[in-house]
Amino acid sequence: MVADSKSKSDISFAGTFASSAFAACFAEICTIPLDTAKVRLQLQKKPVAGDGLTLPKYKGMLGTVATIGREEGLAALWKGIVPGLHRQCLFGGLRIGMYEPVKNLYVGKDFVGDAPLSKKILAGLTTGALAIMVANPTDLVKVRLQAEGKLPPGVPRRYSGALNAYSTIVKQEGFGALWTGVGPNVARNAIINAAELASYDQVKQTILKIPGFTDNVFTHLLSGLGAGFFAVCIGSPVDVVKSRMMGDSAYKSTIDCFVKTLKNDGPLVFY
Repeated sequence: MVADSKSKSDISFAGTFASSAFAACFAEICTIPLDTAKVRLQLQKKPVAGDGLTLPKYKGMLGTVATIGREEGLAALWKGIVPGLHRQCLFGGLRIGMYEPVKNLYVGKDFVGDAPLSKKILAGLTTGALAIMVANPTDLVKVRLQAEGKLPPGVPRRYSGALNAYSTIVKQEGFGALWTGVGPNVARNAIINAAELASYDQVKQTILKIPGFTDNVFTHLLSGLGAGFFAVCIGSPVDVVKSRMMGDSAYKSTIDCFVKTLKNDGPLVFY
C-alpha cells in the first residue's frame, strides 16, 4: 500500500519507482507458483460431453500446484517468471511511483491536509490504468508461458522463453497483438487498485478501534491482507476474462470472451 504523502515527500520519483519495483519483483518470485496455478484454473474449460473427459484436470489451488509439479516438474511452477519480473518492474514501479504526483494533481498544489478518500481512489484508478497499458505486453507473455503446460503431450511448445515469446508474437500476430486483452486488463487493475485503496483505509480504521492495536507494521500487514482479499473478490471476474483473452486468440473482444465463458462454463468459473 502507498504510504501517506507526508512520509513520501522526501523521496524522488526515481527512488519510489526503484523501491516499488524491487518490492514487487520480490513478491513475484515468492508468489508465482500460486499465480501459475491461478492462470491454469482460469484457462481450464468445462469438459464437453463425449470428449472422454469426466473430471477437470485441475481442482483447487493446492491440487493444481501438485498436479503441475507432478506432471511437468517443479520448475514449471515458475514458468513466466522472466516476463513476470518485467511486468512488476514496469507496473509496480509506475503504479506506485506515479501515485503521489497524480494524487497531488487531483487535490491541487495548494491543498493542505489528508487527501479525501475519493481522490485517493481516483489516483489509484488512474495510475493503475496507465501503468498496465505500458506493461500489457509483459502480462501477455507471462500468461502465454504459464499456459504452455496445458498443451496436450506431443504438441510442440510455441515459445522457448520470454524473449522468444515477445519476438514470435510480433512476427506471427503483429506488434499490436502485444496489447491483446488490454481492455479487461486495464479494467481489472483499475478496479483492483480502487478496491485496495478503499478497503485498506476502511480495514485499518476498523483495526485501530480495537483495544491494543496501534498504527504499526502488524496493523499495516493485516490491513494489506484484508485489502488484497476484497480486491481479488471484486476483480476476479475481469481477471478471468483477461487471462482467457491472452491465452486464447479465439475471442473477438472482451464482451465476446465474457459471454462465451459465461455460456459455456457457468458463472462460477469467474472465481
